[in-house]
Amino acid sequence: MHVNLWAGRIKRAVVGALLPATLLLAGCSGSSSAPSGSDAARVSAAQVTLTPVDGAAEVPAVGGVLASVRGGRLTDVRLKDADGVTVPGAVTADGASWTPTGKLLPETRYTLDAVATDKDGLQAAKHASFTTFVPRNTFIGFYNPVDRSTVGVGFIVTLRFNRSIADRAAVQRAISVTADPPVPVAPHWFGSQRVDFRPEHYWAPGTTVTLALHLKHVEGAPGVYGTQEKQIVFTVGRSQISTADTDADTLTVVRDGSTLRTLYISAGGPGHSTYDGVMVISEQDQVTRMDSHTVGLGSEYDIPAVPHAMRLTDSGTFVHGVYWRPASVFGRTNTSHGCVGLYDAPGGRSGTTPAGWFYDHSIIGDVVRVVGSSGDQVAPDNGMSGWNMSWKDWTANPAR
Repeated sequence: MHVNLWAGRIKRAVVGALLPATLLLAGCSGSSSAPSGSDAARVSAAQVTLTPVDGAAEVPAVGGVLASVRGGRLTDVRLKDADGVTVPGAVTADGASWTPTGKLLPETRYTLDAVATDKDGLQAAKHASFTTFVPRNTFIGFYNPVDRSTVGVGFIVTLRFNRSIADRAAVQRAISVTADPPVPVAPHWFGSQRVDFRPEHYWAPGTTVTLALHLKHVEGAPGVYGTQEKQIVFTVGRSQISTADTDADTLTVVRDGSTLRTLYISAGGPGHSTYDGVMVISEQDQVTRMDSHTVGLGSEYDIPAVPHAMRLTDSGTFVHGVYWRPASVFGRTNTSHGCVGLYDAPGGRSGTTPAGWFYDHSIIGDVVRVVGSSGDQVAPDNGMSGWNMSWKDWTANPAR
């Protein structure tokens, strides 16, 4: 019996030695035998150690993975995720250890396989699988296009992040804005928490635009990871560009190159001039409240039901209806606190008033250009006002 058992061990050792090293890695851990002949029962002197151990969880993205060997040199080390994507790494000059040079993704299962050879050419192999950490700190981007919506030609894609982004280049690589028919679309960062995308000129009517977010597992700041995998598609509708002339007190509405209507306005009065430049409608509210405290003007006004309100800037510039002043004011006198006012009736229901007509004939993304104002030019990050920045300046701050 003793002789038969020993013979069985020899036979199994020979069969195991004939298997390729890759198969040994896939099925077991520990030492393997020499390839053939009288060396079949010999055990490699190389002792491979893997960190983390097989079955480990919550492994960090950096500094948590290592392959090392005593009594030999590492000859092959492979770290792969469940999709077979290899994480690059480097072996030390003496062949004693290997560490990854690429980052590991969070919430991901990896396998680590290492092969080492001792001075006699005998191989040893070891295998481990593990999962990486679940991020405790995350970021998301709040975006302005609504999926399957139709917008005006002045629409600018804006993402505002809930945390400061330190690695803007990594985040920018994970975001794409593409157009069909194709046109170059470029990003511009306003600080560390906002990035906007637009083409050089207004979108062409009929363009389909796709915003793709591949932010999941992207490290936007040390230890802060993205969570979003989304695609938003919207369409650019007809071209409507309206010009508010604060000297003539008119709003001329031009659609696809033809003038639809000229309306009388009352813009910013003395000390409260309307911003000059290109602005874009970003919100539409049939009725809204306007409180001067929210725009830093103290208690100058608080109007609980402003009709037909269309936002032009984040700072509080609107085109909106005015029912508390007589019709004779419009086209003659600028009386507002910076907004563009149109004559209206209370309630925001009538489409026959100037304000109601303009509201019914406008969509988000329509352009409103103010000329003749003594006010400052609107800042490019105040709403969707990036059209006031030249293409050269827009593309001059690539993320690094």
